[in-house]
Amino acid sequence: MTHNVLPDFIVSRLKGHPLLQRILKNIGWLLIEKVFRIGLGVAVLSYLARYLGPGQFGLLNYAISFVALFSAFASLGLDTIVVRELSRRPEAEDVLLGTACVLKILGGFVAGMLCLTAIVFIHPEQEIVYSLVAVMLLGFIFQVFDVIDLWFQSQLQSFYSSVARIGASLFMVFVKIAMIYLGASLIAFAWAISLELLLVSISLIAAYRATGKSVTEWTASIKQAIQLLRDSWPLILSGLFIMIYMRMDQVMLAELFSEEEVGLYSVAVRLLEFWYIIPMIVASSTYPSIVSAVHESGLFYQRLQRLYDVMVLLGYAAIVATTLTGSWFIAILFGQEYRSAGPMLNILIWSILFTNLGIARSSFLMAKNWTRLHTISVFMGCIINVALNYILIPLYGGMGAAIATCVSYWFAAHGSCYTWIPLFNTGNMLTRALILPLSWAYVHRRVNR
Repeated sequence: MTHNVLPDFIVSRLKGHPLLQRILKNIGWLLIEKVFRIGLGVAVLSYLARYLGPGQFGLLNYAISFVALFSAFASLGLDTIVVRELSRRPEAEDVLLGTACVLKILGGFVAGMLCLTAIVFIHPEQEIVYSLVAVMLLGFIFQVFDVIDLWFQSQLQSFYSSVARIGASLFMVFVKIAMIYLGASLIAFAWAISLELLLVSISLIAAYRATGKSVTEWTASIKQAIQLLRDSWPLILSGLFIMIYMRMDQVMLAELFSEEEVGLYSVAVRLLEFWYIIPMIVASSTYPSIVSAVHESGLFYQRLQRLYDVMVLLGYAAIVATTLTGSWFIAILFGQEYRSAGPMLNILIWSILFTNLGIARSSFLMAKNWTRLHTISVFMGCIINVALNYILIPLYGGMGAAIATCVSYWFAAHGSCYTWIPLFNTGNMLTRALILPLSWAYVHRRVNR
């Protein structure tokens, strides 16, 4: 059964290139899903932000960010490893998925206990804070079946998972609107977040069955678990570091400045996340083809350079669009109460360049199994992020956090390449991608002389 999302004239031009057809179809379905879900999410988010106000909205996002800090322990860094192994060993599908599911259950339990202990220790007298965190931790349990999505990624069959996620998200949009209309409490929206994750898991299981497969066929293997953890343990650490420098800014804003500032900053961050859609889709859809070319040096690096170039161009497009319309968009969607988020967004958007390159570079590092270099890079970026946040947030609030984000993202994705000889060539490839528009401008001037 095929689900063609591409126009017929594009399909006709791609005849004779089956892999490219599959990649573009996969990108198309993922793009539809992400745009649909995030578009609806932003609409509901603006309604929710107005309903709660910057203070309570900031508190909700503080809890979300705090839980996210422990998500690396729940995922165990398995996602890209499992996709890689499914691409290499499709015959081992059942044991790979079953073992990954069991490991994620164990990881989620450990992460939940650590998170609850930490929040009670930090906020022993703020019942609302650890109540929000406790409810959201249920998501760790519900997300174990996200391993199904990893199988769809490896097969370039994202139609099924996209439809599953769209259905769950659409239902929850109506639920959240009804909750706002009925005057629901802050804790009720935390329950809604966990409920959405549960519905996504149920939908993924149904989508998996629609392909003729079943989770009851999965098996778990201690030997397979050891093999997966041997490759993924550096990614557990790098995932933790990534979450720290992606979420610690909001946690530190609440601790060093105010919850209202977190509410404003969260609006900028949520709008920034819209620009992650296409890069994540491109990376996940091209990753299997990059893995398949890893032993053909010329083809491997050719595909990587093209990926880096595309990611940078997407970043520059996001910067231009956001700089021109971001502040206006915030005022229209969220109201004058959130107008201070505009300047934060205009700074944060520059981090998208390095986020995109970081995503693309991860494909290279995972394909080469250089997970330790990835871990060291993001650890150093994490240290820079926390240090700059500690210095800049008390002085400049959300603007300081935005500056810290840009600097740390640049170092983790690009600057760190020049600290290890094996990554010098990668650093040069990323630099070529960053100056690609300048190269085009130079060539254009030469041609027109």
